[in-house]
Amino acid sequence: MPILMYHYISDPPAGADRFRLDLSVRPSMFEAHLQYLRQAGYETVSLSDLILYLTQGRPLPPQPVVLTFDDGYRDAYEEAFPRLLRYGFHGTFFVLTGRADEGDPRYLSWEQIRQMSEAGMDIQLHGREHVPLSGRDDAFLFYHIIGGKQSIEAHTGRPVRFFAYPSSRYDRNLLRFLEGHSFWGAVTTVYGADERLENRFVWPRIRIRGTDDGKMLAWKLSLLKTTPSP
Repeated sequence: MPILMYHYISDPPAGADRFRLDLSVRPSMFEAHLQYLRQAGYETVSLSDLILYLTQGRPLPPQPVVLTFDDGYRDAYEEAFPRLLRYGFHGTFFVLTGRADEGDPRYLSWEQIRQMSEAGMDIQLHGREHVPLSGRDDAFLFYHIIGGKQSIEAHTGRPVRFFAYPSSRYDRNLLRFLEGHSFWGAVTTVYGADERLENRFVWPRIRIRGTDDGKMLAWKLSLLKTTPSP
């Protein structure tokens, strides 16, 4: 199953460096992606749906796709959210709770997060701040992960079960910590579509780049259908 990874859904600012350009999908291009997914028969599901399929055999639609958005930028509410609603899709948004706590205008506010959750969007955790969590002791992890988890749950009333590693950095202790605190899984920035129960804390994703138009998205998804399973 493809798990697509987005970051910004906005036009990059003047003078943006190559990293910002790469992470920025223009709203018109995102619209083209949604149009293609609808026309091709894809239906959005959540990571929880995927886990329940793997553990209980709960059925998935014929062409499932997970749409994930990292970092919780303000444009997730302004650009991605209304378009997802218009197409009858839902997304999984990995947010930084420290940015919402401080009212950083570049990021989602708690009120916006609450509205998105109530409308059916899945709000999951990227940490309190965008700091690497590998090589950290349990006290540090508890503050950044459990504190962030509790904040989202308090504001949305819904459970947080999945984590996206900041900068995709993790180690054995971090995986142990997440599993020990009842997370169901986690996602990385490693490219691929290999979702099994055994690797649920290191699921790969398909990165969507700023230059990926609808045809490129279709091509990336077509590769998954033509690559034989191991």
